[in-house]
Amino acid sequence: MNYNKIQFEELGVTGEVATFTPREGVTEWHVMLHTDGKQLPFKEQLRRLYEAEDHLPDLPEFWGGRYIMKRYFLSDSTNQQPLMRSEKNISISLIQQQPLDGSKIAAWLYLQSDVEVNEENSVVVAKHNGYQHLWKMGMYKTQGDSAQQTEMLLEEYESLLAKFDATLAENCVRTWFFVRDVDTQYHGLVKARRENFVKQGLTEKTHYISSTGIGGNPAATKALVQLGTYAITGLEPGQQHYLYAPTHLNPTYEYGVTFERGTVVEYGDRDHIFISGTASINNKGEVEHVGDIVLQTKRMWENVEALLKEGGADFEDVMQIIVYLRDTADYEVVKAMFADRFPQIPTVITLAPVCRPAWLVEMECMAVKEKQHENFRPF
Repeated sequence: MNYNKIQFEELGVTGEVATFTPREGVTEWHVMLHTDGKQLPFKEQLRRLYEAEDHLPDLPEFWGGRYIMKRYFLSDSTNQQPLMRSEKNISISLIQQQPLDGSKIAAWLYLQSDVEVNEENSVVVAKHNGYQHLWKMGMYKTQGDSAQQTEMLLEEYESLLAKFDATLAENCVRTWFFVRDVDTQYHGLVKARRENFVKQGLTEKTHYISSTGIGGNPAATKALVQLGTYAITGLEPGQQHYLYAPTHLNPTYEYGVTFERGTVVEYGDRDHIFISGTASINNKGEVEHVGDIVLQTKRMWENVEALLKEGGADFEDVMQIIVYLRDTADYEVVKAMFADRFPQIPTVITLAPVCRPAWLVEMECMAVKEKQHENFRPF
């Protein structure tokens, strides 16, 4: 893993970069872009951010890279999303989760080399070595309550997967649910997802899907839930397995929710490790360190570290981190803690209440570890 920072001084934009370069095959980059012009209006911050991201693939360290997915963290999605540009063959996620560095926008960018990328049936498809990587972001509905919207979103996604001869149970690796007013609307999402999963054959006796369910406002004011997804076709049996870390965490179904703590996808040349939204919780499902942001952050790190270790990785293999805070007043403390422990990992800290009010902080991450699996094709 290689970490570095790129300064676009004339634009006031900083790029935090993680690069995984295999001996041969697909290179991967994760980039967090941050704007420094905090006193500038949104249009100007956006212009500078776009100029920086347009220039990135031309830099020598990104040779051969092309964008697969982009997520923008906005301070006011309803007013800002209409100003955003549309892009072909890139999966775009736009959500109101204000960057807490004082800016109006930040971006998480994911690039790969040596891939064929197209948009098919509104899904961005990255093809290489017999795999199809299916990215579908920004799905929402505006009718009904949070349970009804979740049900419709999952059914629509399942119909999209069917066009690729794929299913939710067999092919979906990762989901993100962004929930308006999460303290009141999350219950409806949980209920609808659990009922849908039963219909798809997903139970505590089979498996669930790694996920983050977190506060976030879609641009459409009547949308209560926004869904982002990642699926893969072409995997062999046994190529995907799940992480539990039972010394630190309990199965999520024990407190009524249905997602996996983490997922590992094994390839011939690397492992991809997807860590779900993780907070300060113990292996009885109880919130640890109620009211203490420092101790909650440390316990959250312990939990993530245990999941990574079970997946054969550690924090040195992490390529990106997203941190979600309930209270803006905790930003400086949490920022300093992350900067001290993880000074190189691309990170963004946003305003996004966690699904349990007592949780003050949550994080998710992705890691890549060089491995050799003779039974599977390389990535």
